[in-house]
Amino acid sequence: MGIPVIDLSGALVPGGPRSAEVAQQLRAAATSAGFFYIRNHGVPADVVARQFDIARELMELPLERREALSIQHSPIMRGFEALGAQTLDASARPDLKESFYCGMNWPAEHPYVQAGHQTYGPSQWPEELPHAQAICEAYIDTMNALSLRLMQLLALSLELPEDHFDAACKDPMVTLRMARYPAHPEGADERTFGAGAHTDWGAVTVLAQDAHGGLEVQMPDGSWVPATPIEGCFVVNLGDMIPRWTNGLYHSNPHRVRNLHSGGAPRYSIPFFYEPEFFARIEAVPGTVAPGEAPKYPPCTAGEHLNEMYQKTYGLKQATEQTEAA
Repeated sequence: MGIPVIDLSGALVPGGPRSAEVAQQLRAAATSAGFFYIRNHGVPADVVARQFDIARELMELPLERREALSIQHSPIMRGFEALGAQTLDASARPDLKESFYCGMNWPAEHPYVQAGHQTYGPSQWPEELPHAQAICEAYIDTMNALSLRLMQLLALSLELPEDHFDAACKDPMVTLRMARYPAHPEGADERTFGAGAHTDWGAVTVLAQDAHGGLEVQMPDGSWVPATPIEGCFVVNLGDMIPRWTNGLYHSNPHRVRNLHSGGAPRYSIPFFYEPEFFARIEAVPGTVAPGEAPKYPPCTAGEHLNEMYQKTYGLKQATEQTEAA
């Protein structure tokens, strides 16, 4: 069993001639690996290449400048995250990666910004790279459109109207992360990872990875397979909100990273995390709960779910406070 490649040709707009066919392929992937590649996705290669260029520029800033823009200075976790600051697998060592997080440029008067909800608010930008903000925000806009289309295709795959999730995605919670992984240490033990085994928290993740590879995905049978980079393709995986929305029908599979194949060079990856808007209700969609049976997951809002995940990983006290204030 491997990770399927899905061609989005003819399915990039609502009502596209291949939308139903692609939706069925998504259903097959979602009920097994929860991972798939997408090709012919409409994002030009030079847009992705430019994003990798700015990722390298950001990560090559002096350490003191990165520390000055630490996510610790941002109530919504925007900015630089130091090497080893996150531990995605509680049974493993701290993750061997460093990252820069940014998001949409929400206006200060937006009610979610005013309330201080997670992901809504300003990003931190280094003065040394005045072009970084515009490049990142353009990429975010592109990924927003692609992610919404994936949500529409997922709706079709569940035999729901194509626009079923549109209202929930009006003001989405999104995070763009540019990550750098050092080479895997020689003689490292089995508890050492660039990113420990974990599932993503939100709805969909759209990943651009460099040519080195290193991402590994756990299949339903428990085996781990490499998500080998394929030129012109993104890797897409479903996050934990999708099993909640589909009553466990669709899967959010564990994955991990080990930078084993770069010849000592750092590995760069650019995941785009897409979640619905803060107050979107996450509960089993029609057709996923058998008559007379109770849903497998209690209903919640997207904000409650995301805050719970941040609190679990980072111990953020404000997560609970934000939820209670909502």
